[in-house]
Amino acid sequence: MKNQWVTIFLGHVKVRLSGRGAERFLNECVRINMHIWNVRRVGDDTLTFHMYVKDVHRLRPVFRKYECDLKFIGRYGFPFWQKRLLRNSGFLIGFVAFFALLIMLSNMVWNVEIKGAKPETEYMIAKELEKMGVTRGKMQFQLPDVETIQRYLTNNVSSITWVGVELRGTTYHFQVVEKNEPEKEEVLSPRHLVARKEAVIQKMFVEQGKIMVTKNEHVEKGQLLVSGIFGKEDSPTVVPAKGIIFGETWYDSEIDVPLKTLFQVYTGEFFQKHYIKFGSFKIKVWGFEKNKYKRYKEDAMTYHVHFLRWTLPIAYEKVTVREEEEAMREYTEKQALEVGKEMAEKELKKKLEGNAAILGEKVLHKRVENGTLKLSLYFKVIENIAEIQPITESNIQGD
Repeated sequence: MKNQWVTIFLGHVKVRLSGRGAERFLNECVRINMHIWNVRRVGDDTLTFHMYVKDVHRLRPVFRKYECDLKFIGRYGFPFWQKRLLRNSGFLIGFVAFFALLIMLSNMVWNVEIKGAKPETEYMIAKELEKMGVTRGKMQFQLPDVETIQRYLTNNVSSITWVGVELRGTTYHFQVVEKNEPEKEEVLSPRHLVARKEAVIQKMFVEQGKIMVTKNEHVEKGQLLVSGIFGKEDSPTVVPAKGIIFGETWYDSEIDVPLKTLFQVYTGEFFQKHYIKFGSFKIKVWGFEKNKYKRYKEDAMTYHVHFLRWTLPIAYEKVTVREEEEAMREYTEKQALEVGKEMAEKELKKKLEGNAAILGEKVLHKRVENGTLKLSLYFKVIENIAEIQPITESNIQGD
């Protein structure tokens, strides 16, 4: 009999037929298109054969025509397995419940370990983790991913420089690097401080060296500000000049501000789809509503299922579909001018050191061209203009 899986799925029985006319009985069954296979003779008037369960009720009219004894001696296939399972439903329910419980416990957070942090820092990290829900007893698929946790802790705990986050089995491991590590004292070689750009001196804080300029003095690029050589000419003292020289400097900036801008924004409407993944194949289990959004963006989060120490090829995926719409932002020329100033100031601050300050700005030129406001700005800045110039033997002799 070919296609054995069909016989298993539909179910079949083994029949013992005995009596006079057994062969005619079988011929009658075949004549009315009943599927019969594995016919064997086990005695003078006895035969055995297999047939589908669905054809059993068709035996009654044939049985009445012939003087035969018919008995079912074997039952096979899915319908009979199903009945056996129902009779042993307690065992089945217990097995499924045990397996489900084991899966659930394997995907629960059992421990949170924090290493490399002082007690006070560890306490602060634990508090932040509680806000995120990263605590014992939480299911892993309810928590943010490792990268999100790492980014959140770095941004919200000021006393750490870096934190490594790793999920191994049912335990979160945090490796912390704090900011209070002692800095190695820098060994300085003899040097001058010179101007790195044209400026007007505003204020000076010199720790070591000979001051060569005065307040409100205009200096050129490369001009000596603090000398590392002082004392008598025949026996000069050479030191590493140290200090900060603040000078007034100037910057030019070119900025383009579109008067009309088209961009995408979220409307606040969304729905979610839930999937169970088996390897690369996934089945939708919730969220069957039709996507009616013309413009949308999908964000997917995948949570893998763990069994003891192993990661199973089974995962839960949650997809959030958010509706987007086009929004037109329009500026008047006055509004665009203010926005341009803010943009130029932000770009300038990226180039400046932390101790620099912008004193003010002036609009040199503005014009509207092809729907865009083009600005030329002039900024006045106070910043440290000192840079290091090493002192060599030739410098000493020259000085």
